[in-house]
Amino acid sequence: MIAGHFGLATGVKAREQSVPLWLLLLGCQWLDVVFVPLFATGVERIEPLAGTKPGGYGSGVIYADYTHSLVGAVLLSVLFGALFGARYGRRASVVLALVSFSHWLLDLPLHRADMPLLPGNAGNLPRLGFGLWQFPAVSAALELVLVLAGSLLYWRAALGVAKVEPALVRRAHLCGALALGTGLVTLALNVAGM
Repeated sequence: MIAGHFGLATGVKAREQSVPLWLLLLGCQWLDVVFVPLFATGVERIEPLAGTKPGGYGSGVIYADYTHSLVGAVLLSVLFGALFGARYGRRASVVLALVSFSHWLLDLPLHRADMPLLPGNAGNLPRLGFGLWQFPAVSAALELVLVLAGSLLYWRAALGVAKVEPALVRRAHLCGALALGTGLVTLALNVAGM
């Protein structure tokens, strides 16, 4: 759900104008950023599902037992917020931690039951996930809604600033179009693998 995460981040930017957009975009993907080196070293893994197109949208079970465990996601999100708290302030720190944790919340309906509660799946408790990836059209529609809503909120906020400074109207339209365009391209690339 890369595009959906980005859609949420742009929507948050509409409300939290003091937090840089690049930082919100990084925050919404923070769990996956940490996942990459763990995946590369074999600590976390993706197992392909039989009968699905390799590399396709939702075509694997993701065992991200540290980065995408509930407790691990909370800890990584608090760490992300704390990293930027000194530079951008307490409010931004909380916003960034929440945006980071939103990744886990948005993954929950899409992932198959592969998201553990505790890091490393300690206690071998039941894994969470509602499995919408089994229905690619529904998953893509959910992401599209997030991209459109986030882009619309971002665009409206940019136009609100432009009303105060009329010279910024063209820039506001460009920013809104870029937010929508990049979200749609990201979604299209995800769906192309279906």
